[in-house]
Amino acid sequence: MEWNATLKNLRISPRKARLVVDAVRGKSVRDALQILDTLHQKSSIPVKKLIQSAVANAKKQDSVLEAQLKVATITVDAGMTLKRFRPRAFGRAYTIRKRSSHISLTLQELDSVKKRKATTSSESQKGVEVAKDKVTVPAEKKKSTSTSKVGVKKTSTAKKKSVSDK
Repeated sequence: MEWNATLKNLRISPRKARLVVDAVRGKSVRDALQILDTLHQKSSIPVKKLIQSAVANAKKQDSVLEAQLKVATITVDAGMTLKRFRPRAFGRAYTIRKRSSHISLTLQELDSVKKRKATTSSESQKGVEVAKDKVTVPAEKKKSTSTSKVGVKKTSTAKKKSVSDK
């Protein structure tokens, strides 16, 4: 399952925002939030709020825990550019571009959570009763096993030399 959140017209240039976004891409949500707490870039605060917003979406829609989520994709695109002018020598004007960015985020469940859900659902379809921390197989599906000693290593009975025998 995926959950999305977007942030539009953030008044930070996309180049500067990508530095922060690249640090959290592919991480779990907890790790990403810890990384954003330690970064000193201006864009780390809005990215942190964006991740928290996506986590809130996931909790509200599907009641998923924060520890079960990871940052699947996070991208920074160029937003609107404000053009301003600064006077220069000889009556010229110099253009100043004040850039903004759009950030889009997608959260997914961690792979271990997906595998656990897939195994429990496939086992329940095969006739295996699944309980908390316990898997029981019906009597008709049990396989008979023999009690042979397969894999037992024989040790040699050769006399070992000790230090005093020299």
